[in-house]
Amino acid sequence: MNNKRRALLKKSVEALETASNYISIVLDEEQDSLDNTPENLEGSERYEKMEEAIDKLESALECIDQSEEYVNEACM
Repeated sequence: MNNKRRALLKKSVEALETASNYISIVLDEEQDSLDNTPENLEGSERYEKMEEAIDKLESALECIDQSEEYVNEACM
C-alpha cells in the first residue's frame, strides 16, 4: 500500500474516532436519562425504547471499534 492510500485510511480512522466520541456522548446522556426515569415509568413504551436505543448505540460502538482495528491492520 502506498503512502497516499495509508493517509486516506488514517483519515478514515480519525473519522471513526470522531463518530465514536459523538455516539459515546449520546449513549452516556441516554443512559443517565434512563437511570433517572421514575420507577412508575419503568416498563413503559418510552422506557423500553430508551433501553433499545442504548443497546443499539453500544453495538454501534463495538462495530466502530472493530472497524478501526481492521483498517489499522490493513495499513500494516
